[in-house]
Amino acid sequence: MARAWLGLGANIGDPPAQVREAVERLDRWPGIRVVRQSGMLLTKPWGKTDQPDFSNMVVEVETSLAPLELLDACLGIERGMGRVRDIRWGPRRIDIDVVAYERLELDEERLHVPHRYAHERDFVLEPLREIAPEVAEWIVGRATGT
Repeated sequence: MARAWLGLGANIGDPPAQVREAVERLDRWPGIRVVRQSGMLLTKPWGKTDQPDFSNMVVEVETSLAPLELLDACLGIERGMGRVRDIRWGPRRIDIDVVAYERLELDEERLHVPHRYAHERDFVLEPLREIAPEVAEWIVGRATGT
């Protein structure tokens, strides 16, 4: 079983409830078990800033899924919860990002791990530091060369 860290966020509908529902759906997905979760944060939007604040958290999962299979599971949960991808970094009912998968470095068309913007996003780093500080520091160190 591999360990992975997923970032979750939502800012339309009932964001805290939707994030909690996404965690429950992840835990029910075959080959995924949520083993730890951060507290929920209310954060300002990143990228496209003219939208409501986000509810964000990070979960640690144990998974038998390969990285791209885990991504597909996250995308399946997003679709099942009504996620529509129409505006980059725009408002959303739910967003689930693969932030890190073990200490794997992967740069593929569909998936980049660690997540290419994680080191710039306090809404990812703060909850990640809460549950896996060593992973957060690895991500920051890798991005900054320290």
